[in-house]
Amino acid sequence: MSTVAHPNTSSAVGSAVQRAATAVRAWPWWLQVTALYAVARLVSACIFMAAALHQGPNPWFPPKPDYWNFIDIWDARWYGQVIASGYPSVLPTDAAGNVQENTWAFYPLFPALAGGLSRLTGLSPAASLTLIAMLAGWGSALAVYRLFRQKAAHAPAMWGVVFFSVFPVSAVLQVPYAEPLSLMLLAWALLLVVRRQYLWAIPSVVLLGLSRPVGVPFAATVGFLLVFRAVAYTRNGRQDSRGEAPHSLRDLGALAGLTAAAGVSALTWPALAWAATGDPQAYTKTETVWRGHDLVPFKPWFDTGVELFGPVLGLLAPLVFTALFAVMLFLPPVKQLGTELRLWCACYMGYLLAFLHPQTSTFRMLLPLFPLALGAVFLSRSRAYRGTVVVMFVLLQIVWIVWLWAWAPLPSGGDYPP
Repeated sequence: MSTVAHPNTSSAVGSAVQRAATAVRAWPWWLQVTALYAVARLVSACIFMAAALHQGPNPWFPPKPDYWNFIDIWDARWYGQVIASGYPSVLPTDAAGNVQENTWAFYPLFPALAGGLSRLTGLSPAASLTLIAMLAGWGSALAVYRLFRQKAAHAPAMWGVVFFSVFPVSAVLQVPYAEPLSLMLLAWALLLVVRRQYLWAIPSVVLLGLSRPVGVPFAATVGFLLVFRAVAYTRNGRQDSRGEAPHSLRDLGALAGLTAAAGVSALTWPALAWAATGDPQAYTKTETVWRGHDLVPFKPWFDTGVELFGPVLGLLAPLVFTALFAVMLFLPPVKQLGTELRLWCACYMGYLLAFLHPQTSTFRMLLPLFPLALGAVFLSRSRAYRGTVVVMFVLLQIVWIVWLWAWAPLPSGGDYPP
């Protein structure tokens, strides 16, 4: 015998949901963002735990590890090695003199903070790395919301945070990787740039240059912004097409100072590697170990294109991709992001095209393009569209964790890195 819900029951449930939604909207913005971000990380944790149940033999621990062991792998082990042993004064080499994998590829801010926390509290290095990553991930969500509020009202800004929090590789925001800390600093630095608080942005930019290799594209961003604003100033200080107030000479001077600081911070870690090892190419030699050959700008994208699509289409693929990305930056929803955020996206993608060897880790390296999440929100106000994006992102998050985070040895040995 079938049972039909009483109309009054359905009405009561709907009223309860409406009251709950109204109550949540009355919360302060930071609490709304915190709750949203916590739910997103709980979803990722469930995916991690489910994947861990199917984890077989691997280089780190017995099969079917618990959650905390399962997230403490891959680059997390390198950061733990930095805490334990620091950086080598002599680059390790094989019998033929080729530089081997070593800790100079891993920037120092994240392990330095975790090492300090470990010494102060007695926590293990792995626990300290995880705690700082999780707190920084939360901080990045708060900073992303504040940045998005410079360009949108509360509701679309919150949707932007939703897209950021459930992005297919967003699970990395809760593992012992440097991405959460770097994204928090990046979002804060971009917020200050958008607010034209250029000198206040310098400390964040200096720390950013010690967190992840994003200093070069950030320096390029503020450098191009300086040129753009200076040209606008020379045209009698006229307002731009968005009606923004023109920059003063004081603003331009502060922006020039930020550009100089960003340029120096971008070179700080390679310079420190040089000073410690005596080899001016210590950092670049170490970075290129993972790709198996010397760095030739742009070439890896064409090589990968040929490998995937053949000798003709493969050479065209990177050019088509670049053209499509450039066109996207001029679409109306993306133009709403403003000059600063579009410049950052353009410079960062240009940096990836010039220096990145495309591989499975490329997906993770797309996270700094997070301003485009707000552009995706601007694309449509439809709840069906936005809900579909969230569902697809979560499904792709499952793919990323099961395919790349979980260890499954390849026939040739090793596994694709996340």
